[in-house]
Amino acid sequence: MVRISELQSKDVVNVEDGKRLGTIGDLEIDLDSGLIRAIVIPGQSKFFGMVGGSQDYIIPWSQIVKIGADVILVDLRPPGEPGYYLPPQSGKRGTGGY
Repeated sequence: MVRISELQSKDVVNVEDGKRLGTIGDLEIDLDSGLIRAIVIPGQSKFFGMVGGSQDYIIPWSQIVKIGADVILVDLRPPGEPGYYLPPQSGKRGTGGY
């Protein structure tokens, strides 16, 4: 069993290119089933979190490869590849897909 607080302390890394995406800032949960649908990695802000910023990464649970002691490995596909899209109901900007 893993607690949300434990997930939030782990670095998230894309196995495609080895890029560190950040840490989990939020979860998307299906209220009907109680299952986690996606993790949300906040975009990096440009000026102390107040001005500007980049896109959030919305990563479906199905694209998590491994949850280790210090890191969560994810498999993000580049834009244009099958399975890549942002769910419109999320209300967030970002990458990832279901």
